[in-house]
Amino acid sequence: MTSETTPSGGTTTPHATTPDAAAPHMFQVDLRGLVDLLSHHLYSSPKVYLRELLQNAVDAITARRAEDPAAPARVRLYAADGGLRVEDSGIGLTETDVHSLLATIGRSSKREGLESARAEFLGQFGIGLLACFVVAAEIRVVSRSARTPDAPPVEWSARDDGSYTVRVLPHSARPEPGTTVYLTARPGSADWLTEQRVTALARDFGSLLPYDVRVGDTPVSELPAPWDRTYPGPAARRVALARHCHELFGFTPLDSVDLDLPVAGVRGVAYVLPSAVSPAQRSGHRVHLKGMLLTDRADELLPEWAFFVRCVIDTDSLRPTASRESLYADETLAAVREALGGRIREWLTSLAAGAPERLAQFLSVHHLGVKSLARHDTDMLRTMLPWLPFETTDGQLSLEEFAQRHRVVHFARTVEEYRQVAPIASAQGIGLVNGGYTYDAELVERLPQVRPGTVVAELDADTVTAHLDAVDPAEELALAGFLAAARARLDPLGCDVALRAFHPLTVPALHLDDRAARHEQARAEEEARADDLWAGILGSLRGSAPRARLVLNHLNPLIRRISSLDGELAGTATEALYGQALLMAQRPLRPADSALLNRAFMGLLEWATHDQENGR
Repeated sequence: MTSETTPSGGTTTPHATTPDAAAPHMFQVDLRGLVDLLSHHLYSSPKVYLRELLQNAVDAITARRAEDPAAPARVRLYAADGGLRVEDSGIGLTETDVHSLLATIGRSSKREGLESARAEFLGQFGIGLLACFVVAAEIRVVSRSARTPDAPPVEWSARDDGSYTVRVLPHSARPEPGTTVYLTARPGSADWLTEQRVTALARDFGSLLPYDVRVGDTPVSELPAPWDRTYPGPAARRVALARHCHELFGFTPLDSVDLDLPVAGVRGVAYVLPSAVSPAQRSGHRVHLKGMLLTDRADELLPEWAFFVRCVIDTDSLRPTASRESLYADETLAAVREALGGRIREWLTSLAAGAPERLAQFLSVHHLGVKSLARHDTDMLRTMLPWLPFETTDGQLSLEEFAQRHRVVHFARTVEEYRQVAPIASAQGIGLVNGGYTYDAELVERLPQVRPGTVVAELDADTVTAHLDAVDPAEELALAGFLAAARARLDPLGCDVALRAFHPLTVPALHLDDRAARHEQARAEEEARADDLWAGILGSLRGSAPRARLVLNHLNPLIRRISSLDGELAGTATEALYGQALLMAQRPLRPADSALLNRAFMGLLEWATHDQENGR
């Protein structure tokens, strides 16, 4: 039997000597392919190499301190001459450790005799050192074990082609326990190893690390964290947190919310954005895992409704994914998300109870986010009811104030419906809320749940018509011929005609419908276009839904003149009024409506030119 050394440092198993035995083989690892996988698929950017170096150093120190709490805790980074040197005072490695851990893909020192301290480790997957090949052509590791003080230092050198060497060094090569990692830049990657870039990355990743980390003489860690520091007073704390927010996120916050969840091992702060943002915008929360920055794009950290804040937290309970660039979606993350949402709810409640001016300032910018929360949270809706602004016929009011003024809270479901009906409703004394903005109709409909006895009703064509003044029966009878002609002309369009008197008198006609009427209209149109079978099915669905309605204003001078017409001209004028009312209501025009508008325009134009030719 024979054995072979592989390019990756492994060996194949001996070949079988019997013809019937299956010959087992070890997997061969193509390190170049693995580096390509890491750089182009697992990690989002080459910058993670520095996080992995810091992580390995911090884990080594944590392992040593688990056995010797008085052990030094230092990490030093030195960038020079196109390379990088990282020194730590951690647990170190023996020659056996080097062969077992560094030369075997997929094995981690965190699984070898350190299980008692594993909960304190940042890394969980044992591939960190390989990430350095993303920017390095060669990695050299010199290490001395703290567990075996008499063991000499050992050197492991590896290249990105998969080859490596191991040699024992004299004691003088590294007098103290710990590890030094040397990187030599790959062609085109030297910029990643400059002192300026290394310093920026080290501060970004390691600002909350619990040990003494420096790039040269420049400190990296800034403990305690800004939210844990002691300040002379609340004002000084607000100023310091605002400065921290501007450094991290580039904006000065409206306010800050403490995010302290001791049970979940979470500490941090949420910063309230100073301007409105879209709910669909990526959140960009920053999550540190045991002090090390895990990600600055943790969109899943907070409930969707909390899109008006940006968070930075440190946690020891959430699990990272394999790339350690995002959070693992599990029950722990779901529980933390709910708890952090609860902290933001408590902050809003405290503003409502004791800081109404700050709450008003917040709602002037972020009322949409609070409305989103109040849709599903009855307590929040009850708390925010006196504060949330709505557009109404009485001006910008809260639902609480509006409900105190009106026995019935009517609302229009779309902005177009509201704008069409609001002047008429206001003139007739009907209180109307614009429910066309995001979440507003849902909140109006939930009003009786938090304000028992409140009557809420969607404003429909019948309600509006019922509030308009009826015309004297004798006058309406005198116009019976005109009304009959108008109804006949609009009947094919699924629209009735009514005569009422209402203000403002500058409005000649009002087009009214509701969802049921629009649904019936769409069904009828589809039935007309369908084949016999489908038309029969649609016909069976025909209901008794009210039809759209064109309400003519008897107080309007134009209507009075048109109503004196007869014959074809009266029908053309009616079509023109119908088209104008549709445009005022901002309704989408059907092909039949567009054809009617064109026909009415041409008819009136022809009538006008004909009269001019006849000298009238």
